[in-house]
Amino acid sequence: MQNLFGPGSEWETPWMQRVLPLVVQLAGVFPDRTIFTRFIPAQRPQDAPGMWREYYERWSSVTQDVLPTGMLELLEPLQRFVPPATVIDKMVYSPWLHPALDDHLYSRGIDTLVISGAETDVCVLAAVLGAVDRGYRVVIPTDAICSGSDRTHDALLTLYNERFSQQIETASTDEILRSWH
Repeated sequence: MQNLFGPGSEWETPWMQRVLPLVVQLAGVFPDRTIFTRFIPAQRPQDAPGMWREYYERWSSVTQDVLPTGMLELLEPLQRFVPPATVIDKMVYSPWLHPALDDHLYSRGIDTLVISGAETDVCVLAAVLGAVDRGYRVVIPTDAICSGSDRTHDALLTLYNERFSQQIETASTDEILRSWH
């Protein structure tokens, strides 16, 4: 939920503006328990390891050397939650490759994660599967995730409900909010 994926960006995620109010609602209930992960692209393609180098050669327009100021920031309505919300930066899709997220959750005794944001089939997918691997209870607000591809978004929701129903729960934002009160 960053400007990098917002309106006018080369990586614009069309549904982001539609799900943003729901993500704001979720974050607003417990901002002190909210964690935002930000995707931070390579400074320049040659700084990226392995296949990420080729990726950033293709997408050199979204490297840090080229991006306009502010593109890596959270979308404006979410910025007001930080602090007390925490921001964890990541250089790859998964937030789990750096120990900061696990350490943050473990130190607070967290066992359940509500995972929202963008994109359903990239960063959200990496966060969800990593959380499952670590044994967290995972709840996905189906109306508070979005993707640049309707087809893969829908496929992931089907996958979560049909293959991972023992480890991943799906619910609407309203259902989740009602359960918190």
